[in-house]
Amino acid sequence: MKLIKLVLILSYLNLFAQPTWQVTPNIISNPNNQRFDDVFFLNENLGWAANGYYASVYKTTDGGLNWTEQVNEASLGGSFYFRNIEFLNQNVGFLGTLNGKFFKTIDGGSNWVEVTNISPNPTAICGLDTVGSSTIYGCGAYFTPAHIIKSTDSGNTWSFIDMSSYANALVEVLFLDETTGFVSGRNNTGGLILKTTDGGSSWTEIYNTNNPGDYVWKLQTLEGNNNIMFGSIEAAGLNTGKLIKSTDGGVNWNSYDAPERVIQAVGFITENHGWMGGHTTGFYETLDGGQTWNNLNIGHNLNRIFIINSTTAYASGTTVYKYTNETLNIETVKNTDKTHLDIKILENPIKEYLEFTINYKSDDNILIELYDVTGKFIKQLTRDIIPQNIVKAYAFDVSELSSGSYIIDFHNNSGRSIKRFIKE
Repeated sequence: MKLIKLVLILSYLNLFAQPTWQVTPNIISNPNNQRFDDVFFLNENLGWAANGYYASVYKTTDGGLNWTEQVNEASLGGSFYFRNIEFLNQNVGFLGTLNGKFFKTIDGGSNWVEVTNISPNPTAICGLDTVGSSTIYGCGAYFTPAHIIKSTDSGNTWSFIDMSSYANALVEVLFLDETTGFVSGRNNTGGLILKTTDGGSSWTEIYNTNNPGDYVWKLQTLEGNNNIMFGSIEAAGLNTGKLIKSTDGGVNWNSYDAPERVIQAVGFITENHGWMGGHTTGFYETLDGGQTWNNLNIGHNLNRIFIINSTTAYASGTTVYKYTNETLNIETVKNTDKTHLDIKILENPIKEYLEFTINYKSDDNILIELYDVTGKFIKQLTRDIIPQNIVKAYAFDVSELSSGSYIIDFHNNSGRSIKRFIKE
């Protein structure tokens, strides 16, 4: 009888326990502050996680208690950065990379084949969204150019949509049904959100930060109410990252300061209760719709928060995290310093030429942009594709700049960082 009472008490306490963010066990925690770029679940138990720099896919069938590695770059015969993963059903799924390759599985992730029938071939897939029983949208790239891919037959055939007239770069795609949806990224004037109601044939800009260099990085609609939308703004220069929120389906937006500049992940379970995080932070929680934030001191380098319901969610960062009232029996991982690009400015102050080297640890993509000391965008210095690990030298004529302090913004596959220099 005492044992039965104890079991009932423990069950009661577990039922009403406050959910918390915890590290899922039996999956790697990335070294060097690299991250899992994406996590996707079909239901509370069945899901996949895509490891970015270390290029591997993991699957769980028990809600993240156990993970099985299904594929890695070696088995695909190349060097990749896995950006995102999305499934139509338990068998058909898609894997986007930043290396001009796109993969599909029809057996739940056990085997992957390259998708080769998209013309022109997209340079990268930074966002994926499946909707309905057979429709898939993808977008890219954060490092330009802007494009969308679309399939209405479970990925058997594809169409390519050139988005260069609307945007310079696209990062996220989110559809409410087969024809109505949103993409986000940036154009010449700032971070932006575009909307379509005809399946991508035409688009209307519904939001812009009006600060060149910003990105609208992630989008979310509240479960059960598509009129309530959230977006994360990765800010350029020295500007503050933002949470943006709409309660009328994107017609009007409110903006709130975010916990960090390079904010990326966003996820809300109610109109007021949610989390954000980014390259240099873990989970920050708000209970008042983004007006104030509390550091939970768990997690790091967050990119995706995937909401299941009001008591269950998953997130990708240096490892995979779960919001649950279960006890996962693993130590919490606190914030650590982010490892930035190894950049060395050769001379500072400078007179005519800005010269520096970057030590790339692997193949990469990079945008290098120039800002004034207040964080105002001046120009893009270069967009560079790095095919292998290399130390590369750069030199730019900046003789036209007035004397004073300036900021260089470096945005690559693994993060965003800045350096300062003085022009004499």
